[in-house]
Amino acid sequence: MGRLKVLISGASIAGPALALWLARYGMDVTVVERWPELRTGGQLVDLRGVSREALRRMGVDTEVRSEREAIFGLSFVDGQGRTKGALRADQFGGDGPVAEIEILRGTLSRVLYEQSRDRVDYRFGDRITSTRDDGTKVHVEFASAPAESFDVVVGADGLHSELRESLFGPEANYLNHLGTYISFWTARNHIGIKDWTVAYSEPGRTIGMRSILGNTKAMAFFSFRAGAPSYDWRDVDAQMRIVKARASGMGWEAAALLSQIDTAPDFYFDTCSQVTLPKWSAGRIGLLGDAAYCASPLSGHGATIAMVGAYVLAGELAGTPEDITGAFARYERKLRPWIGRIQQSAPDSGKTMTPRTSYGIAFRNNLVRLASHVPGKELLIRSQINRSNAFTLDDYSRHLVAA
Repeated sequence: MGRLKVLISGASIAGPALALWLARYGMDVTVVERWPELRTGGQLVDLRGVSREALRRMGVDTEVRSEREAIFGLSFVDGQGRTKGALRADQFGGDGPVAEIEILRGTLSRVLYEQSRDRVDYRFGDRITSTRDDGTKVHVEFASAPAESFDVVVGADGLHSELRESLFGPEANYLNHLGTYISFWTARNHIGIKDWTVAYSEPGRTIGMRSILGNTKAMAFFSFRAGAPSYDWRDVDAQMRIVKARASGMGWEAAALLSQIDTAPDFYFDTCSQVTLPKWSAGRIGLLGDAAYCASPLSGHGATIAMVGAYVLAGELAGTPEDITGAFARYERKLRPWIGRIQQSAPDSGKTMTPRTSYGIAFRNNLVRLASHVPGKELLIRSQINRSNAFTLDDYSRHLVAA
Protein backbone atom coordinates (compact mmCIF):
# COMPACT_ATOMS: atom_id res chain seq x y z
CA MET A 1 0.00 0.00 0.00
CA GLY A 2 1.03 3.66 -0.30
CA ARG A 3 2.23 5.96 2.44
CA LEU A 4 0.08 5.87 5.55
CA LYS A 5 -1.72 9.13 6.22
CA VAL A 6 -1.74 9.69 9.99
CA LEU A 7 -3.43 12.32 12.13
CA ILE A 8 -2.20 12.97 15.68
CA SER A 9 -4.15 15.07 18.17
CA GLY A 10 -1.87 16.88 20.63
CA ALA A 11 1.50 18.64 20.34
CA SER A 12 2.94 18.31 23.83
CA ILE A 13 5.45 15.43 24.17
CA ALA A 14 3.92 12.14 23.00
CA GLY A 15 2.40 13.67 19.85
CA PRO A 16 5.57 15.26 18.40
CA ALA A 17 7.64 12.21 19.42
CA LEU A 18 5.28 9.92 17.50
CA ALA A 19 5.16 12.34 14.57
CA LEU A 20 8.95 12.42 14.30
CA TRP A 21 9.22 8.62 14.22
CA LEU A 22 6.35 8.19 11.75
CA ALA A 23 7.86 10.78 9.40
CA ARG A 24 11.15 8.89 9.51
CA TYR A 25 9.24 5.75 8.53
CA GLY A 26 8.00 7.56 5.43
CA MET A 27 4.45 8.34 6.54
CA ASP A 28 2.39 11.45 5.79
CA VAL A 29 1.83 12.97 9.26
CA THR A 30 -0.41 15.78 10.48
CA VAL A 31 -0.52 17.04 14.07
CA VAL A 32 -3.48 19.12 15.22
CA GLU A 33 -3.18 21.15 18.43
CA ARG A 34 -6.00 23.15 20.03
CA TRP A 35 -3.64 25.81 21.42
CA PRO A 36 -2.79 28.62 18.95
CA GLU A 37 0.96 27.99 19.22
CA LEU A 38 3.43 25.56 20.71
CA ARG A 39 3.30 25.84 24.49
CA THR A 40 6.67 26.45 26.09
CA GLY A 41 7.53 26.54 29.78
CA GLY A 42 5.42 24.39 32.04
CA GLN A 43 6.42 21.97 34.75
CA LEU A 44 9.57 19.88 34.88
CA VAL A 45 9.41 16.32 33.58
CA ASP A 46 11.83 13.43 34.15
CA LEU A 47 13.33 11.10 31.57
CA ARG A 48 14.36 7.86 33.21
CA GLY A 49 15.63 4.41 32.41
CA VAL A 50 14.77 3.06 28.99
CA SER A 51 13.53 6.44 27.73
CA ARG A 52 17.15 7.59 27.57
CA GLU A 53 17.81 4.82 25.03
CA ALA A 54 14.72 5.96 23.08
CA LEU A 55 16.21 9.47 22.99
CA ARG A 56 19.49 8.08 21.71
CA ARG A 57 17.81 6.10 18.92
CA MET A 58 15.77 9.18 18.00
CA GLY A 59 19.01 11.14 17.65
CA VAL A 60 18.00 13.92 20.07
CA ASP A 61 19.88 12.74 23.15
CA THR A 62 22.63 15.36 22.90
CA GLU A 63 20.18 18.21 22.35
CA VAL A 64 17.87 17.14 25.19
CA ARG A 65 20.79 16.85 27.57
CA SER A 66 22.04 20.29 26.57
CA GLU A 67 18.58 21.74 27.26
CA ARG A 68 17.96 19.97 30.56
CA GLU A 69 17.81 21.88 33.80
CA ALA A 70 20.92 21.43 35.95
CA ILE A 71 19.97 19.66 39.16
CA PHE A 72 22.22 18.45 41.91
CA GLY A 73 19.66 17.43 44.51
CA LEU A 74 16.64 17.90 46.75
CA SER A 75 16.34 19.14 50.33
CA PHE A 76 13.43 18.94 52.75
CA VAL A 77 13.44 21.90 55.13
CA ASP A 78 11.59 23.11 58.22
CA GLY A 79 9.76 26.42 58.63
CA GLN A 80 13.04 28.26 59.23
CA GLY A 81 14.62 26.83 56.08
CA ARG A 82 16.89 24.42 57.95
CA THR A 83 17.68 21.23 56.03
CA LYS A 84 16.17 18.09 57.57
CA GLY A 85 17.13 15.67 54.83
CA ALA A 86 18.68 15.79 51.38
CA LEU A 87 19.29 13.61 48.33
CA ARG A 88 21.70 14.14 45.45
CA ALA A 89 20.97 13.38 41.80
CA ASP A 90 24.16 11.37 41.40
CA GLN A 91 23.37 8.91 44.19
CA PHE A 92 21.17 6.48 42.29
CA GLY A 93 22.55 6.28 38.75
CA GLY A 94 20.19 8.92 37.38
CA ASP A 95 17.01 6.99 38.19
CA GLY A 96 16.54 7.97 41.84
CA PRO A 97 14.09 10.44 43.41
CA VAL A 98 16.05 13.17 41.58
CA ALA A 99 16.41 12.12 37.93
CA GLU A 100 19.50 12.55 35.79
CA ILE A 101 17.48 14.29 33.05
CA GLU A 102 14.95 16.87 34.22
CA ILE A 103 13.69 19.23 31.54
CA LEU A 104 10.85 21.73 31.24
CA ARG A 105 7.89 20.12 29.50
CA GLY A 106 7.75 22.94 26.97
CA THR A 107 11.46 22.71 26.24
CA LEU A 108 11.22 18.99 25.45
CA SER A 109 8.16 19.71 23.32
CA ARG A 110 10.09 22.38 21.41
CA VAL A 111 13.04 20.06 20.77
CA LEU A 112 10.75 17.39 19.32
CA TYR A 113 8.78 19.94 17.31
CA GLU A 114 11.91 21.50 15.80
CA GLN A 115 13.24 18.07 14.84
CA SER A 116 9.98 17.13 13.09
CA ARG A 117 8.41 20.31 11.69
CA ASP A 118 10.12 20.10 8.28
CA ARG A 119 8.47 16.70 7.69
CA VAL A 120 5.23 17.06 9.65
CA ASP A 121 2.20 19.28 9.01
CA TYR A 122 1.49 21.05 12.33
CA ARG A 123 -1.88 22.78 12.59
CA PHE A 124 -2.23 24.98 15.65
CA GLY A 125 -5.46 26.54 16.90
CA ASP A 126 -7.70 23.70 15.76
CA ARG A 127 -9.08 20.44 17.15
CA ILE A 128 -10.97 17.31 16.17
CA THR A 129 -14.75 17.59 16.60
CA SER A 130 -15.81 14.17 15.30
CA THR A 131 -14.43 10.94 13.81
CA ARG A 132 -16.05 8.16 11.80
CA ASP A 133 -14.12 4.93 11.17
CA ASP A 134 -15.52 3.02 8.19
CA GLY A 135 -12.95 0.22 8.42
CA THR A 136 -10.71 1.53 5.65
CA LYS A 137 -10.42 5.23 6.54
CA VAL A 138 -11.15 7.52 9.46
CA HIS A 139 -13.21 10.52 8.39
CA VAL A 140 -12.43 13.50 10.61
CA GLU A 141 -14.17 16.83 11.12
CA PHE A 142 -12.34 19.77 12.64
CA ALA A 143 -13.45 22.92 14.44
CA SER A 144 -11.88 25.12 11.74
CA ALA A 145 -10.27 23.15 8.90
CA PRO A 146 -12.26 21.28 6.23
CA ALA A 147 -13.11 17.63 6.87
CA GLU A 148 -10.44 15.13 5.85
CA SER A 149 -9.82 11.37 5.81
CA PHE A 150 -6.86 9.52 7.33
CA ASP A 151 -5.62 5.94 7.52
CA VAL A 152 -4.86 6.25 11.25
CA VAL A 153 -5.82 8.69 14.00
CA VAL A 154 -3.94 8.84 17.32
CA GLY A 155 -5.03 10.78 20.40
CA ALA A 156 -2.08 12.19 22.32
CA ASP A 157 -4.19 14.92 23.87
CA GLY A 158 -3.49 14.36 27.55
CA LEU A 159 -5.25 13.40 30.73
CA HIS A 160 -8.52 15.07 29.70
CA SER A 161 -8.46 13.65 26.17
CA GLU A 162 -11.44 14.62 24.03
CA LEU A 163 -10.67 11.86 21.53
CA ARG A 164 -10.68 9.25 24.32
CA GLU A 165 -14.04 10.51 25.51
CA SER A 166 -15.50 10.20 21.99
CA LEU A 167 -14.26 6.58 21.83
CA PHE A 168 -14.90 5.26 25.33
CA GLY A 169 -17.26 7.67 27.08
CA PRO A 170 -16.93 10.17 29.97
CA GLU A 171 -13.50 10.47 31.60
CA ALA A 172 -15.00 9.84 35.03
CA ASN A 173 -15.28 6.17 34.00
CA TYR A 174 -11.52 5.84 33.51
CA LEU A 175 -9.80 8.40 35.77
CA ASN A 176 -8.64 7.10 39.13
CA HIS A 177 -7.97 9.98 41.55
CA LEU A 178 -5.03 9.14 43.84
CA GLY A 179 -5.97 11.57 46.60
CA THR A 180 -3.33 14.19 45.76
CA TYR A 181 -3.55 17.48 43.85
CA ILE A 182 -0.56 19.24 42.36
CA SER A 183 0.18 22.69 40.98
CA PHE A 184 3.16 24.37 39.29
CA TRP A 185 3.98 27.94 38.30
CA THR A 186 7.08 29.94 37.38
CA ALA A 187 8.22 32.33 40.12
CA ARG A 188 11.16 34.48 41.14
CA ASN A 189 14.14 32.66 42.59
CA HIS A 190 13.96 35.02 45.55
CA ILE A 191 16.06 32.88 47.90
CA GLY A 192 18.80 32.27 45.33
CA ILE A 193 18.81 28.48 45.20
CA LYS A 194 21.30 27.08 42.68
CA ASP A 195 20.67 23.87 40.75
CA TRP A 196 18.61 22.53 43.61
CA THR A 197 15.08 21.75 44.80
CA VAL A 198 13.78 22.73 48.23
CA ALA A 199 10.51 21.45 49.71
CA TYR A 200 8.64 22.25 52.91
CA SER A 201 5.78 20.15 54.30
CA GLU A 202 2.98 20.59 56.77
CA PRO A 203 0.44 17.82 57.40
CA GLY A 204 -1.39 17.12 54.16
CA ARG A 205 0.38 19.77 52.08
CA THR A 206 3.82 20.50 50.59
CA ILE A 207 5.19 23.59 48.90
CA GLY A 208 8.56 24.09 47.30
CA MET A 209 10.68 25.57 44.55
CA ARG A 210 13.29 24.34 42.12
CA SER A 211 15.78 26.57 40.31
CA ILE A 212 15.34 26.71 36.52
CA LEU A 213 16.64 28.65 33.52
CA GLY A 214 20.18 28.96 34.80
CA ASN A 215 18.95 29.76 38.32
CA THR A 216 17.29 32.97 37.11
CA LYS A 217 13.81 31.65 37.91
CA ALA A 218 12.19 29.01 40.06
CA MET A 219 9.50 26.45 39.36
CA ALA A 220 7.18 26.69 42.35
CA PHE A 221 5.10 23.65 43.23
CA PHE A 222 2.35 22.89 45.70
CA SER A 223 0.60 19.63 46.51
CA PHE A 224 -2.12 18.72 48.95
CA ARG A 225 -4.14 15.66 49.92
CA ALA A 226 -7.92 15.71 49.43
CA GLY A 227 -10.84 13.69 48.12
CA ALA A 228 -12.49 13.55 44.71
CA PRO A 229 -12.51 16.78 42.66
CA SER A 230 -15.59 19.00 42.43
CA TYR A 231 -14.35 21.79 40.15
CA ASP A 232 -14.22 22.34 36.38
CA TRP A 233 -10.74 21.43 35.15
CA ARG A 234 -11.07 24.14 32.48
CA ASP A 235 -11.67 26.95 35.04
CA VAL A 236 -8.18 28.31 35.73
CA ASP A 237 -9.42 31.10 38.02
CA ALA A 238 -11.16 28.55 40.23
CA GLN A 239 -7.99 26.44 40.31
CA MET A 240 -5.92 29.43 41.46
CA ARG A 241 -8.42 30.10 44.25
CA ILE A 242 -8.20 26.47 45.35
CA VAL A 243 -4.40 26.54 45.54
CA LYS A 244 -4.31 29.83 47.46
CA ALA A 245 -6.97 28.64 49.89
CA ARG A 246 -5.36 25.24 50.49
CA ALA A 247 -1.88 26.75 50.99
CA SER A 248 -3.05 29.67 53.10
CA GLY A 249 -1.12 30.15 56.33
CA MET A 250 1.77 27.85 55.44
CA GLY A 251 5.20 28.74 56.78
CA TRP A 252 8.65 28.93 55.17
CA GLU A 253 8.49 30.84 51.81
CA ALA A 254 4.89 29.94 50.99
CA ALA A 255 3.50 33.49 51.09
CA ALA A 256 6.13 34.80 48.65
CA LEU A 257 5.48 31.96 46.20
CA LEU A 258 1.70 32.15 46.42
CA SER A 259 1.76 35.91 45.77
CA GLN A 260 3.02 35.21 42.24
CA ILE A 261 0.30 32.81 41.10
CA ASP A 262 -1.94 35.45 39.51
CA THR A 263 0.82 36.75 37.25
CA ALA A 264 2.46 33.43 36.40
CA PRO A 265 2.43 32.75 32.63
CA ASP A 266 2.22 28.98 33.01
CA PHE A 267 0.06 28.16 36.05
CA TYR A 268 -0.93 24.49 36.10
CA PHE A 269 -3.24 22.63 38.47
CA ASP A 270 -4.84 19.21 38.34
CA THR A 271 -5.54 16.05 40.24
CA CYS A 272 -2.91 13.34 40.40
CA SER A 273 -4.99 10.78 38.53
CA GLN A 274 -4.37 7.67 36.50
CA VAL A 275 -6.09 6.51 33.33
CA THR A 276 -7.03 2.84 33.29
CA LEU A 277 -8.70 1.77 30.05
CA PRO A 278 -9.77 -1.75 29.08
CA LYS A 279 -8.09 -1.15 25.69
CA TRP A 280 -6.07 1.63 24.08
CA SER A 281 -7.62 1.60 20.61
CA ALA A 282 -10.79 1.09 18.64
CA GLY A 283 -10.39 0.14 14.99
CA ARG A 284 -8.10 2.63 13.28
CA ILE A 285 -8.12 5.09 16.19
CA GLY A 286 -5.66 4.70 19.06
CA LEU A 287 -4.43 6.55 22.14
CA LEU A 288 -0.94 7.39 23.34
CA GLY A 289 0.68 8.79 26.49
CA ASP A 290 -1.50 10.32 29.20
CA ALA A 291 -4.60 9.93 27.04
CA ALA A 292 -4.17 6.14 27.13
CA TYR A 293 -2.31 5.31 30.35
CA CYS A 294 -1.51 8.36 32.46
CA ALA A 295 0.44 7.17 35.51
CA SER A 296 0.07 10.57 37.25
CA PRO A 297 2.86 13.03 38.16
CA LEU A 298 3.41 10.97 41.31
CA SER A 299 4.93 8.17 39.23
CA GLY A 300 7.83 10.30 38.00
CA HIS A 301 7.49 8.45 34.69
CA GLY A 302 4.96 10.46 32.66
CA ALA A 303 7.37 11.71 30.01
CA THR A 304 9.28 8.42 30.13
CA ILE A 305 6.31 6.28 29.15
CA ALA A 306 5.18 8.87 26.59
CA MET A 307 8.53 8.72 24.79
CA VAL A 308 8.74 4.93 24.95
CA GLY A 309 5.10 4.55 23.92
CA ALA A 310 5.66 6.76 20.87
CA TYR A 311 8.69 4.69 19.87
CA VAL A 312 6.79 1.39 20.12
CA LEU A 313 3.59 2.58 18.44
CA ALA A 314 5.47 4.11 15.52
CA GLY A 315 7.52 0.95 15.04
CA GLU A 316 4.50 -1.31 15.09
CA LEU A 317 2.59 0.87 12.61
CA ALA A 318 5.63 0.89 10.33
CA GLY A 319 5.91 -2.90 10.58
CA THR A 320 2.40 -3.66 9.34
CA PRO A 321 0.94 -0.60 7.61
CA GLU A 322 -1.65 -2.88 6.00
CA ASP A 323 -2.86 -4.08 9.44
CA ILE A 324 -3.56 -1.07 11.64
CA THR A 325 -5.62 -2.90 14.25
CA GLY A 326 -2.89 -5.54 14.57
CA ALA A 327 -0.26 -2.83 15.08
CA PHE A 328 -2.36 -1.20 17.83
CA ALA A 329 -2.84 -4.61 19.49
CA ARG A 330 0.90 -5.39 19.53
CA TYR A 331 1.72 -1.92 20.84
CA GLU A 332 -0.66 -2.44 23.75
CA ARG A 333 0.39 -6.03 24.41
CA LYS A 334 4.05 -5.05 24.65
CA LEU A 335 3.64 -1.96 26.83
CA ARG A 336 0.73 -2.67 29.15
CA PRO A 337 2.55 -4.92 31.70
CA TRP A 338 5.39 -2.42 32.17
CA ILE A 339 3.10 0.59 32.43
CA GLY A 340 0.90 -1.32 34.86
CA ARG A 341 3.89 -1.73 37.20
CA ILE A 342 4.63 1.99 37.01
CA GLN A 343 1.02 2.92 37.73
CA GLN A 344 0.93 0.55 40.70
CA SER A 345 3.87 2.32 42.36
CA ALA A 346 2.53 5.88 42.11
CA PRO A 347 0.25 6.09 45.19
CA ASP A 348 3.17 5.51 47.58
CA SER A 349 4.99 8.49 46.07
CA GLY A 350 2.10 10.75 47.06
CA LYS A 351 2.36 9.60 50.65
CA THR A 352 6.09 10.33 50.64
CA MET A 353 5.92 13.75 49.03
CA THR A 354 2.92 14.96 51.03
CA PRO A 355 2.54 13.06 54.32
CA ARG A 356 -0.75 13.51 56.16
CA THR A 357 0.73 13.84 59.65
CA SER A 358 3.62 15.54 61.46
CA TYR A 359 4.91 12.07 62.32
CA GLY A 360 4.89 11.14 58.64
CA ILE A 361 6.84 14.29 57.72
CA ALA A 362 9.46 13.60 60.41
CA PHE A 363 9.74 9.95 59.35
CA ARG A 364 10.27 10.90 55.69
CA ASN A 365 12.86 13.57 56.53
CA ASN A 366 14.80 11.20 58.77
CA LEU A 367 14.68 8.44 56.17
CA VAL A 368 16.02 10.82 53.51
CA ARG A 369 18.76 12.06 55.86
CA LEU A 370 19.88 8.53 56.72
CA ALA A 371 19.68 7.31 53.12
CA SER A 372 22.62 9.48 52.13
CA HIS A 373 24.86 7.66 54.59
CA VAL A 374 23.71 4.05 54.16
CA PRO A 375 26.11 1.74 52.27
CA GLY A 376 24.39 0.17 49.28
CA LYS A 377 21.72 2.85 49.39
CA GLU A 378 20.66 1.89 45.86
CA LEU A 379 18.90 -1.08 47.44
CA LEU A 380 16.45 1.34 49.12
CA ILE A 381 14.94 2.22 45.75
CA ARG A 382 15.91 -0.88 43.79
CA SER A 383 12.30 -1.49 42.76
CA GLN A 384 12.01 2.03 41.30
CA ILE A 385 15.28 1.67 39.37
CA ASN A 386 14.15 -1.73 38.08
CA ARG A 387 10.81 -0.32 36.92
CA SER A 388 12.52 2.48 35.01
CA ASN A 389 14.65 -0.02 33.12
CA ALA A 390 12.31 -3.01 32.91
CA PHE A 391 11.27 -2.55 29.29
CA THR A 392 13.36 -3.60 26.29
CA LEU A 393 13.07 -1.62 23.07
CA ASP A 394 12.68 -3.65 19.90
CA ASP A 395 14.74 -2.70 16.85
CA TYR A 396 12.54 -1.05 14.20
CA SER A 397 15.41 0.52 12.25
CA ARG A 398 14.71 -1.64 9.18
CA HIS A 399 11.59 0.48 8.54
CA LEU A 400 13.46 3.80 8.35
CA VAL A 401 13.51 5.53 4.99
CA ALA A 402 16.11 7.93 3.60
CA ALA A 403 15.72 11.49 4.83
